[in-house]
Amino acid sequence: MGTWDIGHFDNDTAADFSGTLDDAAESERPGILREVLLRVAGTDDYLDSDEAAEAVAAAALIAAQCPGGEAVTTPYGPDEPVPPLPADLRKLAVEALDRTLSEPSELVELWDETDAGPAWRAGIAGLRQVLAAAGPSQG
Repeated sequence: MGTWDIGHFDNDTAADFSGTLDDAAESERPGILREVLLRVAGTDDYLDSDEAAEAVAAAALIAAQCPGGEAVTTPYGPDEPVPPLPADLRKLAVEALDRTLSEPSELVELWDETDAGPAWRAGIAGLRQVLAAAGPSQG
């Protein structure tokens, strides 16, 4: 995975995922986010770094629509607008982030081998906090 910084879209996989969202019809984008999150949240097996990176990017897009969430302004994020998302995606995004940080996870292994690992984990914790605070039924 080509990674150039700790941001949620600062890697090739997340940037490619943004392109996938841009190529999809607006009505299909919530389903794509859900599919990515379900794939990660629903596995106990070794979690591939690409799947985890997509889930982190999806969680960032969902958190951006929550109170206290940060807009995704990076040039590596989607160019096309993300429609208002169902509130139940917030809980699913929290589950996917929790799974991303749980062993066995290739993404965690890769970040833990770097000096930037703690800052990356802090970014994930910030996303999780926004999503958990927003709750599944608000919005």
